[in-house]
Amino acid sequence: MSNARNEFSNSVYEPPSGSSATSRTGCASSGRRDAGDNGGVATGEDLRWLARTLPRASEHLVRDRPKFRVGAIVYAALSPDERTLGFAFPKEERAALVAGEPAKFSMPRESDLRFNWVHGRMEALSAEELTELVVDAWLMVVPKKVGKAYLESRLPDVVP
Repeated sequence: MSNARNEFSNSVYEPPSGSSATSRTGCASSGRRDAGDNGGVATGEDLRWLARTLPRASEHLVRDRPKFRVGAIVYAALSPDERTLGFAFPKEERAALVAGEPAKFSMPRESDLRFNWVHGRMEALSAEELTELVVDAWLMVVPKKVGKAYLESRLPDVVP
């Protein structure tokens, strides 16, 4: 194990300064929109903040790339320059996602097409979109009962 490993605790965490926004999955994102900031564009810091709120999630540095996972399964990763987000996404739906918004999303390299994975340009994603994509990716890898409990705690009247 590397010393670069950074396990997140699931304790209460205050989001970065600025207003908070909530996605349709019920997760608050930093939604930073104060004067002089990034205008709501998703950042690596937004991803790290969100990962801290997800049960069983941890961040690991692998070959200078931040990876976010549950156990040994990676559900999101950033490029070393934090300009590209890789995230879990159903194989059956990714072609439609990429075709619908090619300026935001791209297919992974050919050797990674066997995985449930898509790439997104961070500068093209809003904090709200980042939240929705990452929570959906996390839901693909976390045990169903953990995901259901998490969603019920965020949306008690919506989740069956």
